[in-house]
Amino acid sequence: MSKELFLEIGTEEIPAAFLPKAIADMEEMIRKEFAAHRIRHGTVKAAATPRRLALCVAGVAERQEDQLIEKLGPAKKVAYDEQGNPTKAALGFARGQGIDISEVEIISTDKGEYIGARKKLEGEETAKLLPAILPKFILSIPFKKSMRWMNLEIRFARPIHWVVALYGGEVVPFRIENIASGDTSRGHRFMSPKPFKVKGYRDYLAKTRKRFVLVDPEERRRILLEEARKAAAAAGGKILENEDLIGEVSFLIEYPSAVLGNFEQDYLKLPKDVLTTTMISHQKYFPVVDGSGNLMAHFVTINNTVAKDPAVVARGNEKVIRARLADAKFFFEEDQKIPLMTHFEELKKVVFHSALGTSWDKVMQYRELAAWIADRVNPALKDTVDRTALLAKADLETKMVYEFPELQGTMGREYASIQGEDPVVARAVYEHYLPTSGGGDLPQTEEGSIVSIADKTDTIVGFFGINVIPTGTADPYALRRQALGIINIILNKGYPIELPELVDRSIAILSKKFKRTPEETRRDVLEFFKGRFSNQLVSQGRPYDVVEAVLATGLTDLVQAIRKIEAVEATKGDPDFEPLAVAFKRVSNILKDFKDGCVDPVLFEHEAEGALFNAYIEIRKKAEALIDMGNYREALLEMVRLRKPVDAFFEAVLVMAKDEKVKFNRLSLLEAVAKLFHKVADFSKIVTEK
Repeated sequence: MSKELFLEIGTEEIPAAFLPKAIADMEEMIRKEFAAHRIRHGTVKAAATPRRLALCVAGVAERQEDQLIEKLGPAKKVAYDEQGNPTKAALGFARGQGIDISEVEIISTDKGEYIGARKKLEGEETAKLLPAILPKFILSIPFKKSMRWMNLEIRFARPIHWVVALYGGEVVPFRIENIASGDTSRGHRFMSPKPFKVKGYRDYLAKTRKRFVLVDPEERRRILLEEARKAAAAAGGKILENEDLIGEVSFLIEYPSAVLGNFEQDYLKLPKDVLTTTMISHQKYFPVVDGSGNLMAHFVTINNTVAKDPAVVARGNEKVIRARLADAKFFFEEDQKIPLMTHFEELKKVVFHSALGTSWDKVMQYRELAAWIADRVNPALKDTVDRTALLAKADLETKMVYEFPELQGTMGREYASIQGEDPVVARAVYEHYLPTSGGGDLPQTEEGSIVSIADKTDTIVGFFGINVIPTGTADPYALRRQALGIINIILNKGYPIELPELVDRSIAILSKKFKRTPEETRRDVLEFFKGRFSNQLVSQGRPYDVVEAVLATGLTDLVQAIRKIEAVEATKGDPDFEPLAVAFKRVSNILKDFKDGCVDPVLFEHEAEGALFNAYIEIRKKAEALIDMGNYREALLEMVRLRKPVDAFFEAVLVMAKDEKVKFNRLSLLEAVAKLFHKVADFSKIVTEK
């Protein structure tokens, strides 16, 4: 038999940003908790609104599964004497397990036969376990920030007001400080605040819905969109559907109600991004657009209550948006009176970081680095790259960006266009901030790509140089995201930029400001890039061992690294691949402390040595030519031909010969073969069955 477990935690309003993660965490945590307690269960479903977290677990078994516990004692030969009588060791083991010596069993293991005891531990009733499991579960839900309230010792995202806990419709009794679990929930804070009894999850959903609470986030999102679209259609338009805004607003409310608002047509003269940022980021409004995607002088706001008079709600929101747009219009007009180059000079007064100097200093640093990159990828662009680098941060000193920081880059693009800059430069000023999130849009212009790489590299190298390095829990300057940005831009553009050279050039520009040695900084920055690159490739589905094998040979050219990984993946299907990888694990172990060998064919004592050497010479010539052309797949197919000579070598000779010269020569031969393969990957890193 099984029963449903239903849990609801009623709280003060929890921040919207906390809720999606809380839903996922609750589902994962209860699965782990039940697994640890050997409690079988069915589907798990969590839901949330700002005022409540809910969890339903279907088909929860009434008892824990029984557990068979096996304890090993001393070895059989120690447990019994020559006559087969139990020794003191055996008797002591039986006594310690609370069993008679006759109940001891002989258990066979990989290490031989041992005496042992098997006990069946009967499972307890789930109803008796839940009063201890659920309070611990509730207080273990992780939040970015938590708080204490009153004089209580517990912490939670927001103060807890009630807890519903039902197993098979019966209350699971427990207390969390001053809150006792029960079967009583509450409706919408304003439209239906009275308490009501709950029998189970379906009953709960039906009763909360009648009381203006849509607990299921998907249902709430669907109705939110229906209401918003209906309101926009009344003005002859449609909402500008922004996924981030839809997600955030759906977790700000318990019951969506849409109201259409308006503003003056004159404000449509402002740049589109200024209008949408004001509405979306600051007011959580949905902009309204026409059939061609052009902004209309309307917006849709989502309320948490059904308005008695929508016109009153609209007027209140219109008053707020007009004030915001009036400020934006003033800032936009005032900023245009000052050239961007004047704003650029004002960056001399803005501290980027106390140890790294001003924002003006930073511009001059990445400007120099951008020129170096341009020389390598497209020297014809040096002038437009330089102009982009100079203007890229100028809008940070404009009134608009001061008021709306999220418009950095966007306003630089707008003002550059208005002031007659090259359209490519204007666009690149905006693009140099890209990508702004994991998987976000990448720069499309060459100028934007080059300046973006230069700016982000300067930031990473600078902070590593002053020992401000991301930890497992903190990355205040988003260095991980910036490293991935550099990696993805290089891959997207196919730039032949070697990371060590890029980092070295940045260090040369910045090193006077460092608190660490350039060598330490270089090592850690390159390792940081390697870690980001590896994690991204594995998360994209690349085999971990193949990624590690290629990157173990050194990370220089990212584009070539991808090609090598693809080549190794393709070659893994070759029948000689795995045996060769197994052999290379052996080679790697043998060569652990060996380097700088020199092969002398005169010292060969067995024909297998000569055969391997001759095959190596022949294959190396072909393979290296293919590698130089970037044809790693064909190069590997050539190198895989060394499998048979390598196997024959190991079967015929003892590498660690007594004669030191012979041993050195054989190690040198293996080293030469290994170095050839290392031009593509370290085969010893490949996971094999043996």
